[in-house]
Amino acid sequence: MHTHYDAELKDTVRYLGKTLGETIKNQLGQEWLDRIEKIRKDGRASYQGDTSCSDELKETFKTMTDSDLLTVGRAFAQFLNLGNIAEQEYNSAMNVDASIDALFKHLDKAELTADKVQEAVGKLNIDLVLTAHPTEVTRRTLIHKHKELADCLQEVHQESLTGADRSKVETRVADLISQAWHTEEIRSVRPTPVDEARWGFSVIENSLWEAVPDFLRELDGRLQEDYSVSLPLDASPVQFSSWMGGDRDGNPFVTSKVTEQVLLLARKRAAKLFALDLDRLQVELSMYDCNDALREKVGDANEPYRALLRPLLDRFIATRDGIANYLAGKKPDTSNWIESNDELLEALLLCHQSLIDCGMDVVAKGLLLDTIRRARVFGIHLLRLDVRQDSERHADVFSELTRYLGLGDYSQWSEEDKQAFLLRELGSKRPLFPAQWGASDDVKEVLETCKVIAKHSKHGFGIYIISMASEPSDVLAVQLLLKESGVDWPMPVAPLFETLDDLNNSPSVMRKLLSIDWYRGYVKGRQFVMIGYSDSAKDAGALAAGWAQYQSQEALVAIAEEFNCSLTLFHGRGGTIGRGGLPAHAAIYSQPPGSLEGGFRVTEQGETIRYKFGMPKLAKRSLGIYASAIIEAMLFPPPAPKEEWRELITTMAGQGRDNYRATVRHDEDFVPYFRVATPEQELGKLPLGSRPSKRKPQGGIESLRAIPWIFAWAQTRLVLPSWLGVMRAIDSVKNAENEKVVNEMFAEWPFYRSRLSMLDMVFHKADPRISEAYDERLVPEELKHFGAALREELKESIASLLELTGENDIMKADPLGKESMEIRAAYLQPLHYLQIELLDRIRKAGDDVHNHDLERAMMVTITGIATGMRNTG
Repeated sequence: MHTHYDAELKDTVRYLGKTLGETIKNQLGQEWLDRIEKIRKDGRASYQGDTSCSDELKETFKTMTDSDLLTVGRAFAQFLNLGNIAEQEYNSAMNVDASIDALFKHLDKAELTADKVQEAVGKLNIDLVLTAHPTEVTRRTLIHKHKELADCLQEVHQESLTGADRSKVETRVADLISQAWHTEEIRSVRPTPVDEARWGFSVIENSLWEAVPDFLRELDGRLQEDYSVSLPLDASPVQFSSWMGGDRDGNPFVTSKVTEQVLLLARKRAAKLFALDLDRLQVELSMYDCNDALREKVGDANEPYRALLRPLLDRFIATRDGIANYLAGKKPDTSNWIESNDELLEALLLCHQSLIDCGMDVVAKGLLLDTIRRARVFGIHLLRLDVRQDSERHADVFSELTRYLGLGDYSQWSEEDKQAFLLRELGSKRPLFPAQWGASDDVKEVLETCKVIAKHSKHGFGIYIISMASEPSDVLAVQLLLKESGVDWPMPVAPLFETLDDLNNSPSVMRKLLSIDWYRGYVKGRQFVMIGYSDSAKDAGALAAGWAQYQSQEALVAIAEEFNCSLTLFHGRGGTIGRGGLPAHAAIYSQPPGSLEGGFRVTEQGETIRYKFGMPKLAKRSLGIYASAIIEAMLFPPPAPKEEWRELITTMAGQGRDNYRATVRHDEDFVPYFRVATPEQELGKLPLGSRPSKRKPQGGIESLRAIPWIFAWAQTRLVLPSWLGVMRAIDSVKNAENEKVVNEMFAEWPFYRSRLSMLDMVFHKADPRISEAYDERLVPEELKHFGAALREELKESIASLLELTGENDIMKADPLGKESMEIRAAYLQPLHYLQIELLDRIRKAGDDVHNHDLERAMMVTITGIATGMRNTG
């Protein structure tokens, strides 16, 4: 299997590379193609350890003009894009069914009765929350070309293709690669939050709209085949939410107006998609026979199904066009808009039942069933928008208000006084906010957002998340704001615990909250809590953060049980290790036992959305992996850690935190080194997401968002945040008396084992030689010792991990992942040396750098390396 993977994927990468080479030759001439080919060969040799080729790359780039560097950068960034497309297409073609097979293996192994299988599948509740974290480096226009290319690759691999057809597809491949080469790969301006939201809608339209019903159809088919059980018609084991246009934490561009626009655009896109479905249905459902219930609805119409569906189709078209008019500033007639999902489902289910009653089961289970499934999963709002805001912004509203009312300053009150005030007002019948109150702009914005929630249907919203939540009053404050703004339904409010202290305090905060009678009445037995991965890792290092996340989840599960409350843990993971990223199966299986009972909610961010859900087959495979892992973890929960495991990991985590902070927080050389050794300062200029890279523009490392923090270290291949201090902490407990326990933890505890497999993956992406090349050129003499010490720890850590796992090389357990990284190596290597040259030129020019080619080349290398590493922030 492994050699087959090598051969087929490498052939495809070579074919695409050759086609790009032809494009470059046609535009720039043979001489340019020869230069690029020479750089590629030097890159491969350099990766394999030939230092003379590394030196040659450095010298080659030193002699090039700025515009030549831009050309080389573009060529290698495009090669990496094409490599990714080849790999995605390969992965989607392979293993689509493997994920569903894995799910049924777990069900078979559990030897369940049909009823128990129905129950297990009924409990499946996966909520994937699409976020636009500023890491999606690829422009939408290029994403579209890449998708077309992937479609062509699927055709090229069909053995039944005739010579003429193959030639036609190959011409199309060349055409698309040429289009991409002649397209600016860097956005000229930052995307707006609305652009980000539209990108999310496009993923649904182009991939998930098809993939979700396909996945559910396959799941249903296998359930019937293996257990004579059906997936119920009202099942929606997977659903989609979004942060794009709702996440205002630290993003001044997400305003109440933006949130409203995004809600309407989502409804418009859903109306467009359902209109297409209904149009196809009313063409196909031309039958005369129907049951009494349908006949009663449509009278003596000759084509009863069409008679029911046509007016519904007209209403979706009216909704689609009406929203477009409204957004264009015209006053629409809303009388014929679709207002609730029930209106859609009622008609579809009536047709479905009628077809079954009249013996047309096969028609009922065709296109109509797919549309019913889409109505359940996406609905007329397409997805559910979460709202996220910082707790400080809510407190500011009440500080201004209490000062205005002459009650003192809310922010100065004790926690008890805040709670007493909030609970009194929550129970009060009179309004709290005065009509004539001249609130500040920031306060008005918070209130306007709450009014937008009040104005729109609750079905268009997910949950309200409070970042930097540390006390019960942070949650009660939001509930009071919603009540005062006219929200007449209990919107779920989730505190987000993200720093190490917040995670450690989370059980006590939730216990206090659930002890409040009014609060328990509000949540009606359902609580959401969000666990932050990236900020806790940035705060305390990967090991301490991982253990704190585990312990807080474990404690929260126990508290929820005590208060007889269903708890949904919402995992704010990123795509990278430093932000909690792990392959889905390992991530889910390493959760504490019982933590999946209330469903599984997780963020899918930026570029990982495209890698997992960007094509229908990939999306279907990813949904299968999630379903399989969750069913396995529910049927065969991992063991609760033994007391001696806990003691040991607690010691390791404390040591890991101290090791990490000794470098990042307490060493005065760290910040100066970070600023010169990585492209952190240059990253701020890259128009990635709509959000600024810092929470506070003047702040230092602590105010730098977790994403650019990790992005910067990934560029230089030191990937520091993901491993710093971890192996030294593990080594610190290695002695004769602990040996048995350590071995047992590795063999029996998925949480601990997943930490080590994460390191394995990180170490494969790290490259001390590349990091050293950055230092050599960019770091002043007096700071060079700092990078040398970090690389020394990296090498020691790798050796130590191999000793622990008993392997002789990194990534032995994941040959495909290893191969995938190695296929890209020859293209990545030159980009790093090119980036070093550019950083040197840009910094020497200082404030005088107004050179468009230099700046653009820098951005191209940043995006190219991010593409090659397959994850950014």
